[in-house]
Amino acid sequence: MAIGRRTALALLGSLPLGALAIGRAAGTPVGGPPVTQPDRNAVRYTMTAFTNDSESELYVYESADATDFTLVRGPAYEPPSGLLRDPSLIRHTDGMYYLTYTTGWEGQTIGFARSGDRITWTHLYDHPIDVPGVTSTWAPEWFVDPSGEVSVLVSLSDGYRFTPHLITATDAGLGAWTPPAPLLGLGPKDTGYGYIDTTVVHHNGQYYAFTKDETTKYVELAVADQLRGRYRFLQTGDWAGWGTPREGQCVIRLPGGGWRIYFDAYADGMYLYSDSHDYFRTWTAPAELPELSGTVRHFTVLPETVVAQATTKN
Repeated sequence: MAIGRRTALALLGSLPLGALAIGRAAGTPVGGPPVTQPDRNAVRYTMTAFTNDSESELYVYESADATDFTLVRGPAYEPPSGLLRDPSLIRHTDGMYYLTYTTGWEGQTIGFARSGDRITWTHLYDHPIDVPGVTSTWAPEWFVDPSGEVSVLVSLSDGYRFTPHLITATDAGLGAWTPPAPLLGLGPKDTGYGYIDTTVVHHNGQYYAFTKDETTKYVELAVADQLRGRYRFLQTGDWAGWGTPREGQCVIRLPGGGWRIYFDAYADGMYLYSDSHDYFRTWTAPAELPELSGTVRHFTVLPETVVAQATTKN
């Protein structure tokens, strides 16, 4: 039975790519000369996940519509030591794919790996998150600012409360990082267990944080003028009708201006998604992710524009 990470932390404390399918265009008129169809752009959605069966192996899926995902490779990567939970994916300016992930239930590191094709991965390093008193370092999440600056959001626990922190790359190769800094406005509450699994999207010059209240288990919404904050909450509780407990949220932009959130309904053994077309004000009723619900755990989805190869029709 799946359990929440807060429960797991309490238990710990008590112990001593396959090829891209390209659609073809309609045929040319009968008797006409061969016609070369122009290249067409398409959106490919790549999901990186761990699964109920393994928290140390990466599974890679892809989709053309952000809903129906097929396996590219699984397992695609296993780190040399430790776990691989909560894998988050970006494609960097060097054309390579970079992964960051949780390395353990306890500890002060996050892992990094790199791939040129989403299929074969190379471990880069485990990066220390040096904050005094931290017992667990979970759910690293990439954020690429419109300016091109690359950061990672990470949830830190002192064994009781969670606080989202931010590190920012200081070199183009993503090998050096600023010291961790807390996200202002998302610090520990006077009562409760703080915030976890924070993911941020940029829209109309503002930064929107979707963060799990670890006390109520609801995914809530806050906004700030800068990535580090200070954030103020726009929506709390069951504001979107997603229910509780929910975690592992990932938010992506859809073609046409809409947004989609995925989240792990771990107590129900399901993964759900919901859409908004009015800039986060209202959301569709949660729907179960086809085929993979109940299999994948805390993932991210990377939308990416790919160029279809030109085809020749006779």
